[in-house]
Amino acid sequence: MIRYSLLCAQEHEFDGWFPSSTGFEAQAASGEVRCPVCGSAEVRKALMAPRLGRGTKKAAKRSEISAVPDPAQKMNMMMLALKKHVEENCDYVGDRFAEEARRIHYGETDRREIYGEATLDEARDLIEEGVEVAPLPIVPPVRAN
Repeated sequence: MIRYSLLCAQEHEFDGWFPSSTGFEAQAASGEVRCPVCGSAEVRKALMAPRLGRGTKKAAKRSEISAVPDPAQKMNMMMLALKKHVEENCDYVGDRFAEEARRIHYGETDRREIYGEATLDEARDLIEEGVEVAPLPIVPPVRAN
């Protein structure tokens, strides 16, 4: 595994872990690497200073601890990936979500994956009826660059 310091088009700095340098290049080219702050897929490697010289085991241990990815950044990147997957693979039905989900559940229309908006009461009613629904995480909108 290799860790890179990364910068997005908005100059937000974050870390990313990749199996290799070519792994980073492939993921970045396909838009899989996104800024956890703004969602931008325009990401590049930031300048990094290599760790040179001989250090003590204690110094090496401190370096390993600081290299652990921030859990909040990792979670935000995962939520952005989930949002992107849903937007690319499901039909957006807007505020008609509860109505469409019921129609699909009761076989009144063809089964398909959908997403949209529902009030808390609508979501609760759907769950009580046995309609499978799940909330999507709230993440910053992906800005076009």
